[in-house]
Order: sequence, then C-alpha cells, then structure tokens
Amino acid sequence: MDRLIINGGKQLKGTISVSGSKNATLPIAVAAAILADSSSVIHNVPNLNDIDSLCAVLEVLGATTKLENSTLYIEPGDRSAYEAPYDLVRKMRASIYVLGPLVARLGIAKVSFPGGCAIGPRPVDLHLKGLQQLGAEVEIDSGYIIARANRLVGAEMYLRGPHGSSVGATANVMMAATLADGTTTIRGAACEPEVADLANFLNAMGADIGGVGTSTLTIHGVKQLHGTEYTVIPDRIEAGTFMVAGAVTKGEVFVKGAPAEHLGATSEKLIEAGVQLDWADDGVRVRTPRDFQAVHIATDTYPGFPTDMQAQMMGLLSITPGISTITEGIYLDRFMHASELNRMGADIRVEGNHAVVRGKLRLSGAPVMASDLRAGAVLVLAGMAAAGETVVSRIYHIDRGYENIEQKLAGIGADIIRVSD
Repeated sequence: MDRLIINGGKQLKGTISVSGSKNATLPIAVAAAILADSSSVIHNVPNLNDIDSLCAVLEVLGATTKLENSTLYIEPGDRSAYEAPYDLVRKMRASIYVLGPLVARLGIAKVSFPGGCAIGPRPVDLHLKGLQQLGAEVEIDSGYIIARANRLVGAEMYLRGPHGSSVGATANVMMAATLADGTTTIRGAACEPEVADLANFLNAMGADIGGVGTSTLTIHGVKQLHGTEYTVIPDRIEAGTFMVAGAVTKGEVFVKGAPAEHLGATSEKLIEAGVQLDWADDGVRVRTPRDFQAVHIATDTYPGFPTDMQAQMMGLLSITPGISTITEGIYLDRFMHASELNRMGADIRVEGNHAVVRGKLRLSGAPVMASDLRAGAVLVLAGMAAAGETVVSRIYHIDRGYENIEQKLAGIGADIIRVSD
C-alpha cells in the first residue's frame, strides 16, 4: 500500500496545472457509452482511479474505452448487457450513473448499490424517485437496484432533498429523460458546473435540454443520440486545493487553468481569510502578503461554499489566529479529518455538523491516515505547512480524485515522495 512522505516548511513557488474535472467526466463517459449510437472522443480527462473503475463498469456493459494522453475514446458497442455487478460498483459511488441511461436505452437496469468514500449516508432515493416519475418500476433485491420500463415518459418533478439539490440524481434523471417520450421538467435541479457540463455534452450529442446551469431543467426527449467530440471543464476542486496549498505554505503559486467562474465561494473565503488572489485569463496567482484572519464557513449546494473544499479550508484555518467555525450542511458526518489534524497539533472541536477551529501558529508532522478523498487532500496540505515529517497512509483515497498529486506539488517546491510498503 502506498504512502506519501512529506517534509514540511517549504514555500511553494511556481506554476501548477489543473486537470480536467473528475466529477464532470464520470457522467459524461456514461452518457457516451450507453446513450450514444456512435463513438465519442472526450478531451481533458484526468488519469484517475475513479476513471479506471468507471471504464471497467462500462466495458462490462459492452462499451470499449481507451484513455490516452488525457483523451478518452469510447465506443458504445454491445447493447445487451444491463447489469453493473457489485465487485465493480462497490469501488465508486458514481457507478450509480449507469442506472438511468440503461433504463432509457434498454428498458431494464440492474445496478448494485454503490460504494465510495465513507463520509456519511448518501442515499439514492432521489435517483429512484426521479426514475419512477418517468415511469420506471423500481425494486430492491439482494443489494441490487432493478429498474424496468417499456418506455420512459416525460414528467414534471421536484428533486431537491432535505440537504439541498442532488448532483447525482439530477444527472441520472437528466440522462434518462433525453430518450423519454415527451418533455421532462426537473425543478430543484443541481446547478453545479459539472451538471451543466454534462447537459452541454448531451446537447452536443443531439439532446434538447434547456435551462442549463439553472435550478429548472427542461428536457425534450429525442429518438436517438450520437457520439461527439468534447472537452471537459477544469476541476474546480483540484484548483481550490492548489490555491489553499499556496496559502498554507506562504508561497507564491500560479494555478494554471483555475476556472474563476466556478470558484466564487471558495475565492471569497480565501480572500476573507487574508489570501491575495490575482486572476488572469488562464488562472490565478496566490499570495499571502498579510496574516490570516479567522472566518466562518457554511457549506451549501452550488453556488454556495462546496462541501468538497471544507476539509482543505479546515487545514488553512487550523493555522489561522483566532476562532473559526465550519458548519457542514451537505454531508453531516464529514469531519473525520479533524481528528487527524488534531494529531498534528491542531485544535479542532467537533459537535454534530459544527466544527470550532482555534488556530495555532504551526502544526507538527505526524503519521496520519486518509479517511476519504478530500480528507486525504487536507492531510497533504497540513503536512506541507507543518514542521517535520508527515506520513499520509491510505492514499488510494487521494488517487481517486487527484492526478499525480505528489509530482505536481514537487514541481513547485514541495518535499513530497510516494513510497510503497
């Protein structure tokens, strides 16, 4: 099992590039493999474990995939397979994306309940509700979701759940609705850039989706979709992570490819905390000319502060003088990284979905363990800011969402290496 060994205290300086968005690529690849009648070429695809895992699922379903030089080639292939088995789906939650497209295309889907990061319950009830409103019959049998429909029919629905809109449910239902009879209106739809990117890709395939980027989507069903060539948006969470990396090391980092239009809430909190951001056409320069200031953060659905940046900001706040607070409004149990940061000398107290962070001047290196993707990212950030050596284990979580993270960070001055047991 691989580990990252980090010797902290090095200022990061230079240019670091942002890869394509993992969370946009995953549903786009599903749409290309299941819904299209011909091959697709998708550019700016990150080379990640999650992409490999999804491609394995798509190949079981009959598609042919090849990732080469950040370009993913997808040939839909066979149209008879409809089961996504447990041994593949358990590796990543995004496998649930095949459910809606399979029902729309084949009239039947059998998909194991998905796995993924252990960051609290993330039910699929909104996915099932949306498909049922399109006319699918859904049952649960021995850990599998089985959905059937002779033909999906457009409908009006409200998909917002108790903790806000659902990116996964919006994407799943939107993909299914592209081949349904009639018109589907999704109210309470997720507005995240990754959902908009999927909608733009579907439209490039011949779909008819209106309201892209808003909370109300209108999908007019079409008879068929064709393959296309498309470029995925940059990964806003990777960009935000690198912005925090520049800040916690008191360095000067240019994050090339950072999408300003998708980083509003993250940028606002970084500026409020005392970080200087100078935007250019092709990215952002991060500086720390003054002392950090305590801030208060509450995660929310887009365009609110992203839950996927909560851990990284906690790392910054752990070395920020004063008392900061974080309220997690999306995944209420997403604070497992706090105890690992405390092992490094942070002072973080968690009560329910609230965390109180009392900033320290410096953290100390320690052996720590990643519990999920973003928890792993903050431990790398904390290790670079800390005095001494930090060893981060269970980094397969990090590899799910960051492409060559140690190589990218070493390229701007981090003392970080990957070792295998």
